[in-house]
Amino acid sequence: MSDGSKSKAASPVLKYRRVDVAGLKKGRRGKHHDLVEGILRELKTLHSGSAMKIPLADVGGIGLANLRSAVHRAATGEGLVIETVADEENLYVWKSDSPGP
Repeated sequence: MSDGSKSKAASPVLKYRRVDVAGLKKGRRGKHHDLVEGILRELKTLHSGSAMKIPLADVGGIGLANLRSAVHRAATGEGLVIETVADEENLYVWKSDSPGP
C-alpha cells in the first residue's frame, strides 16, 4: 500500500551548463568570417568575364579546401552562384554565368 508520498526519481548529474536559447547568436561566424566577407564584398562588384585572384600565401594559413568551402557557403547564403579554380599559389573566384542548381 502506498502511504501517499511519491518517490522522486534522482535527477541526473549534468555535465554541461544550461543557457537560454534566446541569448544565443543564430548566425555562423567562423574563424574565416572577415576574410570571406571581404572576398564577397569584392566579388559583388566583379564584372562579368573577370575572376578574383586570391593569393593563398595571403590568407593566413587557411587551407585551400577550407577557404573554397567557406567562400562557396557564404556566396550561397548571399544568393550568388560562383565558380572557383585553384593552382598551387592562387584561388580564382568568379560569378557564374549559369544559374544555380
